[in-house]
Amino acid sequence: MPTMTPRERVLAALNHVEPDRVPVDLSGHRSSGIAAMAYPKLRRCLGLEPRPIRVYDVIQQLAVIDDDVLDRFGIDCIEMGRGFALTDDSWKPWTLPDGTNCLIPAWTNMERRSDRWVILSNSGKVFAHMPDGILYFEQTYFPLASVEGILPSDRKQDARDTQGRDALATLDEAFGECMWTGVAAPPGPIDPQTLSKGAKRFRESTDRAIIGLFGGNLFETGQFFYRADNFFMLLAGEPAKAHRFLDRLVEIHLANLEKFLAAVGSSIDIILFGDDLGMQTGCMLSPRMYCEFFKPRHKVLWNRAKELADVKVMLHCCGGVRELLPHLIEAGLDAINPVQITCAGMNAAELKAEFGRGLTFWGGGCDTREILTGASPKQVAEHVRNQVRTLSPGGGFVFQQVHNILANVPPENIVAMFDAVNIGRS
Repeated sequence: MPTMTPRERVLAALNHVEPDRVPVDLSGHRSSGIAAMAYPKLRRCLGLEPRPIRVYDVIQQLAVIDDDVLDRFGIDCIEMGRGFALTDDSWKPWTLPDGTNCLIPAWTNMERRSDRWVILSNSGKVFAHMPDGILYFEQTYFPLASVEGILPSDRKQDARDTQGRDALATLDEAFGECMWTGVAAPPGPIDPQTLSKGAKRFRESTDRAIIGLFGGNLFETGQFFYRADNFFMLLAGEPAKAHRFLDRLVEIHLANLEKFLAAVGSSIDIILFGDDLGMQTGCMLSPRMYCEFFKPRHKVLWNRAKELADVKVMLHCCGGVRELLPHLIEAGLDAINPVQITCAGMNAAELKAEFGRGLTFWGGGCDTREILTGASPKQVAEHVRNQVRTLSPGGGFVFQQVHNILANVPPENIVAMFDAVNIGRS
């Protein structure tokens, strides 16, 4: 088979055509990256010179992967944000929890308070913190958690905030008051024209497949804004109010999707949405509830994305979601990550046999919970080869480890993982 470009390789896999080799992802999106504390150790292990550590995702403490590492591992895709924040004034100094100096986006509104770091919202609220000894930021403020009328009760009034305003009419304001939606990673807070020009320039500079991170979360945004317990009660106890919230949320997402793809649609190959629907033991909600509240709205968003641009739709969705996969495919999904193979129902061979013709598995290549962290390099390589042999036939597979490489992963295991990928097809 003729050698493909990285972009051709990824698109072939997404079209269920077996490419010249397995396409590989590392840091193509914010669930396939590497912890900033692990990244300098990886560079040393590879014999590469030190470079400034740029933490582009402050919440999850993820590092920008430099081109020499991407080239070393034959990485075939890249996140659109890597085409932005390229000058020194886009970054400011900070220190990682292990004392390593690094850089974070200059626009991050972070402060040191007592025994922790905090991040402030648009209005100045502390909506995230990282206490000493913790390696990630945690959400501390939920903008709709105290709204009247969100819990099952006999109250008849519409949901209103503490100022008496209709909380859903002003829902767009909540995005700046929530950790998961209010902390920008590169490209950062820029205008659409600058975004469009930067994306086009980046497209011309790389032959890797480009992933545009959109989000468009539905199930998770309810948890981000109301808090998980409140949102679950809203879905179960007051479905009419839940539908009203989700309808307004879709309106906002559609308006943002139009703007986003008008700016970058011709410069990206894959658009990434997000919604964690599973947990270790299975789905967080029943197929019936998914079909009532989320499937029709996912279908609207995903199909609209394909109408606006020539893109494949990928969903970041953790956990054991096997029961929901037929519905996700029917809603228009092309690829799912991270394919959490240690969860209930997520056996790779069974998933490939049952859903491999209709869905690309972007992940499932290496278990990060036990294998990548605790096994020997030889065991990691053997595990990876088995996963690749299982998932790669006929296309429909892009290799990535199951979620991000954490801070305690030995660099030798990371090298063994990526070096084993293409051997696995032989």
